[in-house]
Amino acid sequence: MRSDIFDKISFILLFLVIILLPVFCLPFTKIPVETSKGFLLVLGLTVSVVTWAIARFLDGKIVFPKSWLLVSGFSISLVFLLSAIFSEIPQVSLFGIMFDTPSFWFIFFAFVLMLFSSIVIKTSKRAKIVLFGTVLSSAFVLVFQIFHLFMPSVLSLGILSGKTGNILGSWNTLGLFAGFSSLLFLLVVEFFPISRLGKIFLNIFIAFSIFLAAAVNFQLVWILLGISSLIIFVYKVSITLENSKKEEDEKNKKYFPLVSFIVVIISLLFFLSAGFVGNIIPNYLKVSNSEVNPSLGTTFSITKQVFIKDPLLGIGPNRFGEAWAMYKPAIINNTQFWNVSFNSGSGLLPSLTATTGMLGILAWLLFLVLFLFTGAKSVFSSVKNGVNWETMSFFVLSLYLFVSSFFYFTGVAVFLLAFAFTGIFAGLSASSSGKEVIISFLDNHKKSFFSILALIILVISFIAISFKYVERFISVSYFGKTLAATEESTAEILINKAVSLYSNDLYLRTYAQVYLVKLNSLATKGGALSDKDKVDLQTSLNQAVNGAQMAVAYNPQNYLNFESLGLVYQTAGSLGVKNAYTEAFTAYQTASALNPLNPGLKLAMANASFFDGKIKEAKDYAKGALELKPDYIDALLTLSQIAKDEGNNNEAIAYGEAALSVSPSDKNLINYVNSLKNPAPAKEPASDKSNNPKN
Repeated sequence: MRSDIFDKISFILLFLVIILLPVFCLPFTKIPVETSKGFLLVLGLTVSVVTWAIARFLDGKIVFPKSWLLVSGFSISLVFLLSAIFSEIPQVSLFGIMFDTPSFWFIFFAFVLMLFSSIVIKTSKRAKIVLFGTVLSSAFVLVFQIFHLFMPSVLSLGILSGKTGNILGSWNTLGLFAGFSSLLFLLVVEFFPISRLGKIFLNIFIAFSIFLAAAVNFQLVWILLGISSLIIFVYKVSITLENSKKEEDEKNKKYFPLVSFIVVIISLLFFLSAGFVGNIIPNYLKVSNSEVNPSLGTTFSITKQVFIKDPLLGIGPNRFGEAWAMYKPAIINNTQFWNVSFNSGSGLLPSLTATTGMLGILAWLLFLVLFLFTGAKSVFSSVKNGVNWETMSFFVLSLYLFVSSFFYFTGVAVFLLAFAFTGIFAGLSASSSGKEVIISFLDNHKKSFFSILALIILVISFIAISFKYVERFISVSYFGKTLAATEESTAEILINKAVSLYSNDLYLRTYAQVYLVKLNSLATKGGALSDKDKVDLQTSLNQAVNGAQMAVAYNPQNYLNFESLGLVYQTAGSLGVKNAYTEAFTAYQTASALNPLNPGLKLAMANASFFDGKIKEAKDYAKGALELKPDYIDALLTLSQIAKDEGNNNEAIAYGEAALSVSPSDKNLINYVNSLKNPAPAKEPASDKSNNPKN
C-alpha cells in the first residue's frame, strides 16, 4: 500500500513537470523564462525519480517498457557524453553557461524525462489526465499571451519585454506552440468523448490559437498546422465512412469534421497569402517578426566543416557558436549580421547534430526512424482495433514538436514536451502490447543487493546533481541583476556573487566589463585622483585583466573571450600602461584566428597597431578588414584618420568620401568630410578613444 502512495506522488510530480513546462516562469527575478523551465525540469524530475525509487524499495519490483525507441534515446545520451568528454572544452559541452539546451546534461535530463514518462504514465487513464492537463495549460498560455499583446506593460511579470515577450521563449516558438495547441484541441474534439459544452470551449480556444499564430505570422506554423489538420480531417472522414458502411452508429453517418476542415482552409489561406493576409493582424497589433537564424543549407555547411576536422564525435555538444565563428560563409559579411555570433543553426535538431559528429547523426537518425516506424505501426493498429486514441494523440503531438524542432530552434519547453510525449507514447504502446520487462528482486538475495544498490546510487546521484544545479541556478539571478544595475558599486558586488557561485566565460567577461567601466570612470577624473582613487584605479585594472584572462582560460576556443581581453589591454594602453597595446594586438590576433572572416577583429588589430605607433601594420590590417567587408565604414574612417595623421589630406578625404557614399545621410560623416576639406587652423591630436570604433 505504501508503494502505491509513493507511485502516486511520483506521477503527480511528473504530471506537474509536463503540464507546467509551457507556463512556468519566475516573475520579477531577472531569470530568463527558459532558464526557469530548466529549474522546473531538474527539481521536479529529481523528486519524481526519488519517490519512484522509494516505491521500488517497498514493493521490490521494477517494471519498464521493452522498447527499442527508449534504447535509441539512451544511445543519444551516450554519444553526447562521449563527445563532451573528448571535447577540447568539456566544461562547455557538459553543462555550458546555464544548462544550455545543446549541452550533455540537458539532453540527459530530456532522456530521463522520456524514460520516466514511459514508466510512470503507461496507462490510458494517466495518459488522459496528462492530455487534458496539457489542454488546460495550453489554454492558459493562449489567454495570457493574447492579453499580454494588448497590455504588455501590465503583464510583463518583470521578465517580459514588449509585446513579443512571452513565457515560451522566442516569438516564433510562441507561434509554433499556438499551432501545437490548435492541433491538441482538434485531437480532443475529434477523437475523445467530451460534452457539448466542452467542445464549444475547445473550439473557442482553437480560434484563440489561430489568432495567436496569425499574430506571430511564422510560415512554418501554417505548414505544420495545415498538414496536421488535413490528416485529422481525412482520418476522421475515413472512420466515419467506415462506420456508416457498418451501420453501427447513426450519428457517425451524419458527422462531418467541420472544425478540422476550417483549420485546413485557414492554414492554406495564411500560407498562400502570407504577404497580404498574414500581415493584417501583425500590422494591427504593431508587432513584427524580426528573428534571424542561419539557413538550413548554411547549417549543413558548418556541419560538413566540423566533420572534416572531427568526423567521429565532432567538436563537442554546445559549441555551435565556435563552429560558426570558424566556418561561417564569407557572404555573411554582406549582411547586417556580419558581427553576430550565432549559437544555433536553422533548427534545434540540426544544431545538436552539427557538433557531435557522425555518431551523433546516426544516433538521432536511429531514434527518429524508430519513432516514426513505431508510431505508424501503433496508429494503424489503433485504426484496426478502434481503441487507444491516447497513443495516437501523443504520437501525433510529439511528431509535430520534433518536426518543429528540426526546422526551428524551439528552445526548452517545446523540446522537452516532445520527449515527454514520446515517452508516454512508448509506455502506452508497450503496455497495450504486453511488452514490458519486470524485475522482482526481494525474493533473491543477489538480485536484491545489486538492485537496491543501483536504486541507492540513482537516488544519491540525482540529489547531488540537483544540489549542484541549484547552486549554479542561483548565480543566474545575480547575473541578471548585474546587467540591470545602474550603479558601479552594486554591479561589482552582484557580479562577484555570480562568479563565486559559478565561474564561466560569460560571467567572467561581464566581470571584466564591470571593472572596465569602473576604470574608465576613475580615469575621467584625470589629475583630481586622490591616493585612494589611484589605488582603486590600479585594482580595477588588475581585476579587469584578471577577469578577461580567466574567461580565456575557461574557454580558449571562444573568440569573444580574446576580444574582451584585447579591449581591456587597449584601455590599459590608453592609460599609459607599458606594452599594453602589444598585448591587445596579440589578443585580437588570437580572436581573429578563431573567427577569421570577422572584419571587426581585423580593424581592432589595426587600431591596436596604430596606437602602438606601428602605422604600416595598422594600414595593412585596416585594408584587410575592407577586403572582408568593402562597405565597412569604421575601417574606412580608420584609414582616413591614419592618412590624416600622416599629413596626406587628399587620401584622408578619399576614404572619408568612400565612407559617406555608404551612408550618405549620416550627419557625423558629412561633418567629418567637411572638416577634412576645410580644416580648422589648429586641431588636437586624435585620442585612443575617438579613433577606435570599439570604444
